[in-house]
Amino acid sequence: MKWGWSVIKVCYLTHWQKTVLNLKLKVRIFFHYIPVLWKGDISLKRFILLLKRLLLFLSRMQHNKFVTINGKTRLGLYVPGFPSPAFYTACQKFSQFSEKMPCTTVLLSITSACPYNCNYCYQKLDKGQDVKIETLIRTVSKLQEMGIAFFNIEGGEPFLVFDRLKRVCSVIDARSEIWINSTGAGMTRERLMELNYLNVTAIMFSLHSPDADSFNRFMGSNSAWNTMLDGVKMCHNVGLPVAFNICLMRDDFYNGTFEQIMDLVRDLKACLIQIIKPKPAGGWLEKGDIVFSPEDLAYIKTKVNQYNLQEEFSGYPAISAQIIEEDKGVFGCTAGGIDRFYINAKGDLQPCEFLNISFGNIAVDNFEDIYQKMRDCFAWGGDCYLCESCSKTIHKIYLENNLKSLPLPPELSEKIYSSWDRGRRTDLYERLEKIK
Repeated sequence: MKWGWSVIKVCYLTHWQKTVLNLKLKVRIFFHYIPVLWKGDISLKRFILLLKRLLLFLSRMQHNKFVTINGKTRLGLYVPGFPSPAFYTACQKFSQFSEKMPCTTVLLSITSACPYNCNYCYQKLDKGQDVKIETLIRTVSKLQEMGIAFFNIEGGEPFLVFDRLKRVCSVIDARSEIWINSTGAGMTRERLMELNYLNVTAIMFSLHSPDADSFNRFMGSNSAWNTMLDGVKMCHNVGLPVAFNICLMRDDFYNGTFEQIMDLVRDLKACLIQIIKPKPAGGWLEKGDIVFSPEDLAYIKTKVNQYNLQEEFSGYPAISAQIIEEDKGVFGCTAGGIDRFYINAKGDLQPCEFLNISFGNIAVDNFEDIYQKMRDCFAWGGDCYLCESCSKTIHKIYLENNLKSLPLPPELSEKIYSSWDRGRRTDLYERLEKIK
């Protein structure tokens, strides 16, 4: 496939290159905070503790393939490129000692409008009117002030409401990084050029099969494949980096599908891909055949690590895999504002997109109040994946109350979080909290 796209400088760092980058990171971070120490905005003790926290966090990123995109290096999907103002916004998380460390990532749906009908969609039952744009803008401004360093904006399909998309992006300054999830529908070269001037870092496309016909069936449209490819081409033509998210079933890692997708995304010049573990949420809330055994997870992790760490795969995009990121030995579940949370198109504040409960709605509730209510339930990172352990109860409550939409309203959601078992604290966040 020969396309005349603009040059996007992408370089993957492995082995000694990662060692050099790690050293550079430590030196740059040290000197970044020296003026803060000099002005007395942080004590010498907390300066040292901050560096210890950052070093501990950095140690948990070494399983990743680092990728440099147009001069900025990503340690992981949700860590803004280094060096950048957004990267140092993310670093500020670790300077909070008197209260809970703040959240740094938000997934923000700006519309439920979508031309497709994916049966797995976690928003499939999120029925309701899109929240008013002014409410959304006020909330986005608050999010940036509270330290959100990474905005992942999606729909539905955000390009179908481009004026809303553009307004949201326009109020996010360089303190945060913006990625946009899209199917390519509604995308034009002119729109992408506008976004390129509005601090947008990359466009992430959905790609769940390497075969056009299978992909179209999955999306529920005969034109989905060509729309996606056209969108990728336009992004490259205007110099916007491209990434992909893929949701594969267990068998796809054994029958060669995963390898075919990796070859395809390499050929499409992707900088990064995210592997999403199938979740019992939304359209799949009652689905019971998406279980991965411990042996399956170990096998998939081995495959991912081959592509990320072995020299023979150095030309392939970096992989961010949920089954690795959510492992209790890495980060565990960071939903609920520990590191990330979700606001759906109608304004519900959810711990994550796959956990169909709501702590309130920004259209009718005070954002600070419902955010704090959620954080009270997520004081620490846990090793239990609530989207999986609570799905049957959520579905039962949904049916018993004859509901027509998700997430569960706040009063019914409380039945879930008032008695759930979050498991044990994950090692990383427990150790981070103890450094004080």
